[in-house]
Amino acid sequence: MANIQQLTSIEQWNQALEMSSSKPLLVFKHSTSCSVSAGAHEELMHFIEDGQTGPVEYAIVHVIEDRPVSNAIAEQLGIKHASPQAIFVKDGQPVWDTSHWHITYSFLTEKLGTSVNNS
Repeated sequence: MANIQQLTSIEQWNQALEMSSSKPLLVFKHSTSCSVSAGAHEELMHFIEDGQTGPVEYAIVHVIEDRPVSNAIAEQLGIKHASPQAIFVKDGQPVWDTSHWHITYSFLTEKLGTSVNNS
């Protein structure tokens, strides 16, 4: 199973962003007090546990507890904040993002297969 790095500092975020040049990164912005986010988190974890993820790094940001990191991600990538939110980053640039009920097992399977293999 792939590891998920919890980003708690802007330095960790900057390092993860830099590393996306060698391996794509999926960032999951998670609100620990939201039922929609809990559902999206469950879908993501199920997807990762199935091991069909390909060469992708995973990071999670708890948007309430680590708001400066969440804000830095939105600002640096030029993507309006949402939570839950999944952002796929390659070579330091966002490839796609989605939020809320769109973060499902089938969506992740479709997008990561396409993005990883064809980018």
